[in-house]
Amino acid sequence: MGLLALQRLVSLQRDRQRRNRPLNGGSIASVDKGRGSPCQHDACGDSQAAKRMMCSIPALPEDILHHIHSLLPFRDPARAACSSRAFLHSWRCRPILTLNRHILGSNANAPQESFSCRIDNILRNHSGIGIKIFVLELYGIFDACHYLDRWLQIAVTPGIEKLTLQLCHRDNMKYNVPCTLLSDGVRNSIQCLQLSLCAFHPTAELGPLRKLTSLCLRSVRISGDELEYFLSNSPALKQLDLSDCQEIMCLKIPCVLLQLHCLKVSYCWKLRVIESKARNLFSFILIGERVKVSLGETMQMKNLCMKLAGVVCYARTELPSNMPNLETVSIGSHRERVNTPMLPTKFLFLKRLAITLKCCPSYDYFSLVSFLDGSPSLETWLLDVGQESMDQASIFGGSSQLRQIPEQHHDHLKSVKIKGFSSAKSLVELLNMLYSQEREVT
Repeated sequence: MGLLALQRLVSLQRDRQRRNRPLNGGSIASVDKGRGSPCQHDACGDSQAAKRMMCSIPALPEDILHHIHSLLPFRDPARAACSSRAFLHSWRCRPILTLNRHILGSNANAPQESFSCRIDNILRNHSGIGIKIFVLELYGIFDACHYLDRWLQIAVTPGIEKLTLQLCHRDNMKYNVPCTLLSDGVRNSIQCLQLSLCAFHPTAELGPLRKLTSLCLRSVRISGDELEYFLSNSPALKQLDLSDCQEIMCLKIPCVLLQLHCLKVSYCWKLRVIESKARNLFSFILIGERVKVSLGETMQMKNLCMKLAGVVCYARTELPSNMPNLETVSIGSHRERVNTPMLPTKFLFLKRLAITLKCCPSYDYFSLVSFLDGSPSLETWLLDVGQESMDQASIFGGSSQLRQIPEQHHDHLKSVKIKGFSSAKSLVELLNMLYSQEREVT
């Protein structure tokens, strides 16, 4: 599809040249033939398309060629570079590089060194051109660590805006991304940094990254102190995503991050404390266990997702006063031992609530009425109880009298979806109360 779009652009340029051709001038093809054709073998196998492109591509301005290259999928401009000197030059100036096994060719029988050689050749051809976006995903390329230092020195230069580095295997987490990579020029331009399956050890001496707005660390060896140093030097940060970083036990978010609005922490199993002084958090996602959370001022918090043991009771007792402006809440507990109490506090602005309960065979599902009572603006409620409700006392095995809570009115509630519904009495009681108010329940 990319090559077809390119051919249409070339055709328009050729028609424009034909209209402007002098009456005594002869054909463009003859002029190009006299100068010597720059075209070479057509890698796409379409010789007729190559003949048409060779007549008009050199006449396109250089900035247009570069722009066309930036819009095409990676393979198309690489192939076009085989058939035109103009496109070869434009290919070598391409500011966006995404290199992985799929793009390089997913031949399962290809030797590992062939992939590394291809990457090495591509980067050598792009040396010194100023790459803006560099994505290097080495999954399935196991010998690449021997070349990483050279590749990063070529690609990560002043002016780069996004760097994504994903190594191939957990065994390669010993590779340490050098802080010297973040030179003065790089620090003044980089906006997005994503590292996976490696080590990263920034120090307090690292200078400020004034334009960095997004940081994503997945399976990265970095300590809590090192991360705090790095965050203190990133005052423009808006999004922080940490996943499977097993050396972080205490996460401290400094107060200089006034623009941080999204914080996601997942599967950092050794993490025990999160202390945030960022005052403008809008969205917070936490997946883990036994984490003490202190988010400071949370008046701006709108979206919350927490999956922790005992989080359902915590959400009902603590969140209405700590995060009074929540609009979306998603909570999941795999060991909920305490039933949800009825409380006078309210989620005044909560519109969407999702609750997942796993491994909670003795939990009283009817106690979730507390959330309905405390959420006068609730519109959508999703409840997933899995198969644990099957172990509870059935409505068919004892008294058929159902509990009721008087004066329950939910004028805004439009939809309730329950996954894993069974004949557990407490679940039937909850459903009966919802049906009595003529709600849509599925």
